[in-house]
Amino acid sequence: METKEEILRIIDVLNDTYESEEAWYGPSVVEALRDVTPKMAELRLSTNTHSIAEIVYHMTTWRIFAVRKIQGDTEFDIKTQDKDWKKFPVVDEFEWEAIQMELSLSQEELVSELEKIEDDSFLEEFVPGRDYSYYTMIHGVIQHDVYHAGQIGLIKKALKGMQLEEEDDFGSFDDRASFGGNDDYY
Repeated sequence: METKEEILRIIDVLNDTYESEEAWYGPSVVEALRDVTPKMAELRLSTNTHSIAEIVYHMTTWRIFAVRKIQGDTEFDIKTQDKDWKKFPVVDEFEWEAIQMELSLSQEELVSELEKIEDDSFLEEFVPGRDYSYYTMIHGVIQHDVYHAGQIGLIKKALKGMQLEEEDDFGSFDDRASFGGNDDYY
């Protein structure tokens, strides 16, 4: 009889990278998003970068992909730019809450689907239409979280450095903002 010890370990790591206050590498996804305002979520550092809102949408999209594949959906795929990197020209408080809620719900759904798996042998099966296993896909979601949590942290740090006025509270920025000569942006 097979066990699901590995699946349970994966769920723990998935939850740690998503919401732990003690992730070994730094802020979890939830911690990285904690003080992001709608205005911060909307802004891009330059025309060739993504906003925090776009990154969170992208993270949600790939969680949904993983969920659908675990559920056995052979047809589901992410083939268009808008499905993967939706643009958000304006992000108000309602929109920002909705984007974050969708990420949270996709996390819950992914964990729920993993909990339904009865044994670790499932992890060795290949994802329909892909040349990698479920094990690789699920670990990819974890690695994706760590990467984008770091990216969000860097964007937040840069945006806070671009604050125009003391009372602005990150409410308005422009491309002329100075980063300062000695600020550390790593």
